[in-house]
Amino acid sequence: MAYTSTVSEKGQVTLPKALRDALGIRTGERIEFTLERDGIKVKKRPDLDGLAALYGSLKLPAPVDQLIDEMRGGPADP
Repeated sequence: MAYTSTVSEKGQVTLPKALRDALGIRTGERIEFTLERDGIKVKKRPDLDGLAALYGSLKLPAPVDQLIDEMRGGPADP
């Protein structure tokens, strides 16, 4: 299936929603353009920073400061 979009004055193109959904592209994600012999190839660019992909996935039982205090044997004296 072919989709069309119009290039804006700033050179911006809106990816049709059906394509964004099919590729799992969400707001803020990066895409990669490759010039091919017969056109342009567009694909979702994987996050190069694996740590960034994990950000927010760790669920702690308490705030970090509290856990550190417990590991050190209690809160430090002021």
